[in-house]
Parts: sequence; C-alpha cells; structure tokens
Amino acid sequence: MPLLRAASALLGPRPLRRLALLGTATFAVPPITAAAALMTLDAVKKNDRKEREAPRPGTFEASVRDSRLTIYTSGSDVYADMLAAIDGAEHTVLMETFIWKGDEMGARFVDAFNRAAERGVDVHVLYDGFGNLVVDRKFYRTISPKVHVRRLPGFARPYWQGILRHTGFNHSKILIVDDETGFVGGYNIGSLYSRQWRDTHLRAEGPVVWGLRNSMRRVWNEVAKDSQAEVAWIPPDEWDPAMRVSANLPLQLVYPIRQTYLEAIERAQDHIYLNTPYFIPDQQVLHALVDAAQRGVDVRVMIPKKSNHIVADFAARGSYGQLLDAGVTILLYEAAMIHAKTATIDGIWSTIGTANIDRLSLSFNYETNVEIIDRDFAAEMEKVFAADSEHCETLQSPRWRERHPIARLTEQALVPLRPFL
Repeated sequence: MPLLRAASALLGPRPLRRLALLGTATFAVPPITAAAALMTLDAVKKNDRKEREAPRPGTFEASVRDSRLTIYTSGSDVYADMLAAIDGAEHTVLMETFIWKGDEMGARFVDAFNRAAERGVDVHVLYDGFGNLVVDRKFYRTISPKVHVRRLPGFARPYWQGILRHTGFNHSKILIVDDETGFVGGYNIGSLYSRQWRDTHLRAEGPVVWGLRNSMRRVWNEVAKDSQAEVAWIPPDEWDPAMRVSANLPLQLVYPIRQTYLEAIERAQDHIYLNTPYFIPDQQVLHALVDAAQRGVDVRVMIPKKSNHIVADFAARGSYGQLLDAGVTILLYEAAMIHAKTATIDGIWSTIGTANIDRLSLSFNYETNVEIIDRDFAAEMEKVFAADSEHCETLQSPRWRERHPIARLTEQALVPLRPFL
C-alpha cells in the first residue's frame, strides 16, 4: 500500500480527499474528469474552512494631472463610497458588473439604484448572466422599472453570427456617476467580498472617467434592444496620455488589455510587481515574464495560495517551474482569497482593473483596466504590494521540485484545459 500511504501523507487524513485526488492522478483521467474531481474535492474541503476577515492594507490617495485617484483595499470601504456616490447622483448612474449577489449588500445597491431613479436620475445597470446563474431571478425583479437593466446572457447567444464575438463573459466591474466619478477594479457586488476577500479597486475623478464611461457605453449599446435606452456619446474633456482606459469588447473583436501588459513587461528594466487571482498565462505572456527575469528584472508574481477555483490553482502550477528557473519570485498569499488584478513596473507604470492573467480575461471576456503612467501613483501601488507581501509564502524552487508525484500528475492532467481557463 505504499501509494495510498504516500497520498495520505500528502493530502491529510480525510478519505474522500485522498480518493478524489488519487483517482485523478494515478489513473490519468481525462482533463474534464480531473477538473470535476478537483471541484468535488474543493466543495468538501470548504465545509472545513473557517470564515475570516481579510487584511486591509488601507486606502491610498494620489493625483495624476487633473485626476484624483483613490486606491481601495477594503470591500466595505469601497462599497460605502460607491453607495454614497449613487445617493449623491444628480444626472446619471452607469454600472456594469460580473457578479451581483442577491444578499444584503446586493440589496443595498438595488435600493440605491431605485432611490436614484425615483428622483429622476437616468440609471443603467448591466450584469452578466453566467456570473449570476445561482442568483434567484426574483432578486433582480426588485429593481424599479424606472431603472434600465440589461442581463448579458450566459447562454442562448447567436453563436452562428461568430463564435469569438459571442463567447466572452461580461467580467467588467465599473460604476460611473454623473460622468465625473468612476470606480473600477476587482470587486464584484456581494457581502462575501465586503470583508472576507482581499481585492483592489480604484476611484477616479477627472478626465479619465470619460474612458470608463465610454467603455460601459460601448458594451451597453451593443446589447441594448431599445434604441431609446442607449447611452449617448459625450466628448472627452481632454486627451490624457498619462492615463488610459483599455477595454475588451468581444463583439468588435477588440482585446487591447493583453497588448498593454505585453508592452509594459517588455519595457521593464528594474522590477515587475504583478498581482492576479488566476494566473494561467498564454505562451507570449509567460515568455515575456521569463525574458524580463533573465535580463535581470526583479519579477514578482503574487497569487492566492488557495483561490476559490481549485482547477485554476492546479492549472496555474504548470508554469511555476519555468518561472522559478528563470528567477521569477512567486508569492503565495495566505491570509485570505486575494482577488486583486494589478501591476506596477519600474516605479512608473501601473494598472488596476478587472482582467486576470489568463486566456479568458485577455482573449475572450469583456474587461476594463486603467493604465497609469505616474511615479507618485506607482509609489502608492508599491506600498499596497509590500503590505500584501507580508502575508505571503515565497515559493522556493527546490521545494517546488520535490512536491509529491501525485500533485505533478494532477497538474499534467489539466494541461489540455489551460487554453480554456
């Protein structure tokens, strides 16, 4: 029974966990079966997990030209300011989100939208159908008829008109109020994210808000069925090369965020600090990070030690060996689920947004990132990264190479799924 004893030593005493991963790895099951086994295993493990409050590095402020920026690392803080902005709206409210939970926090947003619409504010809300499959449709019926609401369908799309154009999820998380204040980042809407997840969100006031508004406008107008409910184009206040909004729009086959990352990584001379919850880079992004490390750039990639998607965790591990061999530092965040999608390079270039470093985000989904070229802002971003690093385990190459063969076989079984994650 040496194989069973080895599996037990790796996975702990619970028989179901041993059986699930042992079956996955030992018999080299197909990728989908392996993924299903891992998800079953994860569901069982969740019953033993204790809920804990995520660390909050703080709130950080910066100014870039005529834009005032706030970096949030606490869900309760950003939600409070978002709700206050909606309650203060005089003309328009635009919101786009991936997940909108039908819980206490989700209801607070419904109430805020309804109040705004009742006082004559023009409110548009767009949410993703797939991301909310488990939310009771009755919850969304509590939204006032005066609020313009669109649900981007998770399925039943006209794929015959072009598969690539109709595959992406609406993964953006944007709020724009009165065309003057904009929010964007990793936070979905829900009580879980308020305290138990570590995420990063940006509030902007100034010219960059036009880019966020235009991103939402383009998506809304592509899916709106009623032309009278379209969001009108408005002229930008000014051209602002220090800050740009990059938005993926699958219906138009536009995916600029990936190129933004590639160009920034290729420019790096000193350091790259990257934070992403799901790290499954395509070969070009992976090679760009490896090349940067090999030319002497200090490349640090921060990811959750255990995310909310166990399949993504195992798929991510397929690139660890290559990165570690190149000198990349892999930081495994232990304190909570970290969902931030940020990067800062050479103390001058930064990005905050909704896109993960995986193929779904960079090649299929609706996503929105803000690119900021400013040393003062980058300094604030580096403070956040440093604070989060205190809660990380640094993965060591020798230890990683010595992980159990069962884990390696499980990772190998998921390789065919990497292009779809």
